[in-house]
Amino acid sequence: MKPNISVLNAIMRITCGLTALAWATSRLARRPHRMSFLMVAMMGAMKVGEGIYRYCPVTDFVKQNANNNEKEKGKSSSDHKSEHRSSDHDE
Repeated sequence: MKPNISVLNAIMRITCGLTALAWATSRLARRPHRMSFLMVAMMGAMKVGEGIYRYCPVTDFVKQNANNNEKEKGKSSSDHKSEHRSSDHDE
């Protein structure tokens, strides 16, 4: 895994993740059967992990998807241009 987020972004993820984790843990101590607090705790832990490793799978997916769309767009426009060129020669 190659880091795909900046250092500042990683620090923000760690800070917000620890805050969410602490808040959810304190709420879970009073109401242990609430699933919403458990979900917040898991999301906070995930953000802490993303900040430590400086890798976000969602960011990676979006960047790969954007690159694939640009490649397909470039390929389809070059195919479209070559079709026009061949039709000009046929006349």
